[in-house]
Amino acid sequence: MSLAFRTHRLGSSANRQILFIPGPVFYAYTLSLQTTNNYCDFFIVFFSFLQRRFSLTETYDASHITVLEGLTPVRERPAMYIGSTDTRGLHHLVYEVVDNSIDEALAGYCTLIDVTINKDGSLSVVDNGRGIPVDTMEKNHKSALEVVLTVLHAGGKFDKETYQVSGGLHGVGVSVVNALSNWLSARVYRNGNMYEMRFSQGKPTSPLSSHKETLPEMIARYQLWFGSPVVFRRTNTTGQDNAETDEEDRQAFLAQYGAKMTGTIIQFVPDATIFETTTFDYDILAHRLRELAFLNAGLTIRISDERSGDQATYCYAGGLSEFVKYLNEGSECLHPTPIDISKKDTENKLELEVAMQYTSAYDEKIYAYVNSVNTREGGTHLEGFRSAITRAINTVARRNGLIKENSTLTLRGEDVREGLTSVVSVKMANPQFEGQTKMRLGNSSVKGIVDSLVYAALTEYFDENPKVLQIIIEKALSAAKAREAARNARDLARRKSSLESSGLPGKLADCSERDPAKSEIYIVEGDSAGGSAKGGRDRKFQAILPLRGKILNVEKAGEHQILKNAEIQTLISAIGTGIGEKFDPERARYHHIVIMTDADVDGAHIRTLLLTFFYRYMLKLIEAGYVYIAQPPLFRVAKGKEEKYVYTEEEMQKVSALFGDKGVSVQRYKGLGEMNAHQLWETTMNPEHRVFRQVNIEDAMEANEIFKTLMGKDVEIRKNFIVRHAREVTNLDI
Repeated sequence: MSLAFRTHRLGSSANRQILFIPGPVFYAYTLSLQTTNNYCDFFIVFFSFLQRRFSLTETYDASHITVLEGLTPVRERPAMYIGSTDTRGLHHLVYEVVDNSIDEALAGYCTLIDVTINKDGSLSVVDNGRGIPVDTMEKNHKSALEVVLTVLHAGGKFDKETYQVSGGLHGVGVSVVNALSNWLSARVYRNGNMYEMRFSQGKPTSPLSSHKETLPEMIARYQLWFGSPVVFRRTNTTGQDNAETDEEDRQAFLAQYGAKMTGTIIQFVPDATIFETTTFDYDILAHRLRELAFLNAGLTIRISDERSGDQATYCYAGGLSEFVKYLNEGSECLHPTPIDISKKDTENKLELEVAMQYTSAYDEKIYAYVNSVNTREGGTHLEGFRSAITRAINTVARRNGLIKENSTLTLRGEDVREGLTSVVSVKMANPQFEGQTKMRLGNSSVKGIVDSLVYAALTEYFDENPKVLQIIIEKALSAAKAREAARNARDLARRKSSLESSGLPGKLADCSERDPAKSEIYIVEGDSAGGSAKGGRDRKFQAILPLRGKILNVEKAGEHQILKNAEIQTLISAIGTGIGEKFDPERARYHHIVIMTDADVDGAHIRTLLLTFFYRYMLKLIEAGYVYIAQPPLFRVAKGKEEKYVYTEEEMQKVSALFGDKGVSVQRYKGLGEMNAHQLWETTMNPEHRVFRQVNIEDAMEANEIFKTLMGKDVEIRKNFIVRHAREVTNLDI
């Protein structure tokens, strides 16, 4: 999934500000209020109780300092190392192991990575790199394999000679995986031997063992890894064991194929006491591995799932150019061949690869990577790229007379990037990432380097391809005109709202709370549901905004068209952030924006249209965790005076069976308007009972593809998607 919906019960904002105190302490608090006459006396009593209850001490010395040894800090605070302990953190374990294999590929020693989700719930990562060293380290008197897997900040990335370029920097990746695994097995192939060591929760459970591989074992492994028979003539053709000739054949095989036969296998099972789920998702992993194959041209990456039989092999000789073509599948491309840039800065030890192509779409899709690590939050390399294309297009356009010299018009960054799909990949020594999860690049010098390299390459390309330049300039000029039209529409809307008493839409039933963190807005479908919601809400912190019908599909419209739509204008005005260049998430009037629609096809469509709008024009609200989907019950099961609301048909059947067969009435809610105000409050809006689904973005690229497919202009692609996934539908409303 690309958009993740986290289901949880969400209390009121006020409740989340309370410091929860154990029962005995709360009793002391109430007792103090009854027996003391002023606040001073109360606090003396209260903190005196705390000191006795929790054995607080007035002294603070060296005896109170705790040092966490080995991998204990990782198990104590896993989110510091992998971001979270939900499904994202779970899959981050796989990325850490795979990234080590990618580093071997970047160093020129690895051509194959094989990932397998095993039936027992474990996952294996195989690569044919050099293999983790197994010899004993003089300082630690332990094998290098054990040190790498059990000691934080240990690895080959600190030695500038071993890896000129790598995504791993801190030496904590694979050791963190070991610490957060119920068990982990490391198998290394070097010099014709197989070395193995096992661990549990980061601690060795067996010493390093070694096994001399026989010739049949090596031949079988070669065929498994490379999928082709071995071309090798054996000396011993009698079929009978002969130790001397067998060893000669073994040595001859190693001389011929030994360089290909090194490698590492890491197999692990995540610790269920740490992670919310330990079930790996094939689609999430396949998407990331395909991405890595695009970024590393010629590298073969395989994935297989023994649970379902799914498998795929990725290998792209065209690299980033093929990546951009893949991203633009189904889009109307303005020029058939992507623009490829490949430059090196030997002085700064930096390699730059860029592929870019314009489409007729209105949004930009730029994905940035450093040493094959997806820097989702951008960084200095992305800043340099954006600056360069704006500068290059303006310069060449004026030089070629496409923009008149005396014209006051200057194409802005958002103008030249409208409809752009691009992948920016930087490979460099010593990247400075922000945090272990490497979301953003911080090297300040990279911005200038990337800017100059991209600017020089683009100006040269446009001089050689004037027709492509003209197409891009026409697209950018159209974007500039649309931007100006959108600005005029916003100014008109502001002038109109300034004449009104409050500046808020008339259909909004606002709340009295003025703290956005404590305020909620329910976006409901139609006046009927709006009436029930207004009648049932808590006016202090819950606002209601009813929308009439379905809003405009923003995937097919420009910003200037969107601002002419009355329902979208109402939505923008109510939320308060604005859109486009004036968008400011700090001005959001509510930190809980709840989409509450009917449980039918129309309701699902309206919900999808709203999510498309938020994703395209208020993305930072989703990233901040402000957008939710209400989960009204599907059924009301009643018998006599007893009733229960349930959310699935399975729950309905269980409750009906508990009530008994006779006299049980079941009501299915298709519309929120079928509930009265009290029922809607108790089931869907009451912080004590309601269930919300928080909208999160797990994979921006996949989310973009889903919105483009389902909400875009290409009917054929949408039809194929529906046909392909039709059997996965579990709740069909016909």
